[in-house]
Amino acid sequence: MVRHAKAGSRSHWSGDDRLRPLSSKGKKQAEDLVAVLKPFRISDIFSSPYLRCMQTVEPLARARRLKIKPSPSLEEGHGLEGLTELLGDRSLDAAVLSTHGDIVWELVEDLVEREVIQDGEGGYEKGSTWVLEVDDHGVAKRARYLAAP
Repeated sequence: MVRHAKAGSRSHWSGDDRLRPLSSKGKKQAEDLVAVLKPFRISDIFSSPYLRCMQTVEPLARARRLKIKPSPSLEEGHGLEGLTELLGDRSLDAAVLSTHGDIVWELVEDLVEREVIQDGEGGYEKGSTWVLEVDDHGVAKRARYLAAP
């Protein structure tokens, strides 16, 4: 699970927020994500259809020769419920999910509450990644935090 990289300021963006792009720093983070995820097998890449989420995983998709599959379940405001169908799909054994801060925040809160991780053992900064091992019901049973590049 990847939180989208640094995007332009929401307060300075006057258009449709779904079209707000990555900043220069965010584009660099997206490029660097390729190296961060190099050790991992990746079979699929899903993303919120918001431009900044798609742009975050575009370099990874190019490097792995995979198509990005837009998923409304990963859009802002869909919470953990939106992840259930993706995390519970056993055919998605090694999928990357690109999403928003609110969803990653809820994930971290859930991991702490269920004692999968300790409070303060990771975060939800822009461009960061959580590597999750999930059970057959899509519930994370192990989690490892990878800081933003």
